[in-house]
Amino acid sequence: MGYSGTTEAGRERTRAERLTEGLTVAVASVLSFGLLAGLAVVFGTTAWHLVTETGTSAFSRFAVPMIFLALVALPLVPACLVFRSGRRKGSKQLTAAVPAALTLLGASVALFAALSLIIAHVD
Repeated sequence: MGYSGTTEAGRERTRAERLTEGLTVAVASVLSFGLLAGLAVVFGTTAWHLVTETGTSAFSRFAVPMIFLALVALPLVPACLVFRSGRRKGSKQLTAAVPAALTLLGASVALFAALSLIIAHVD
């Protein structure tokens, strides 16, 4: 029964594992923020055209951009919840960030698809 310096519960992760997690977080974050930026541009221009039309009330001039902004920021909520849940379970920051980044990507794709369908049916 030799002592190898690590235990199963307290095993240090290898450099390759950390690199894989880091790349997963980076790729998922870039893709999701790209989708969110695309949504922000599309719905920002749509909101701008809605707001600047004649006959638009002051409330809708304020409400429409805020609603679109809230929709674009919506995928960040479940990602933050997943990250906090992972940190409470004692995971290291990068280990907790991988599921959070994948949640952000999934929510961004779902929101992008839903809003794209809405735009397709409106036109």
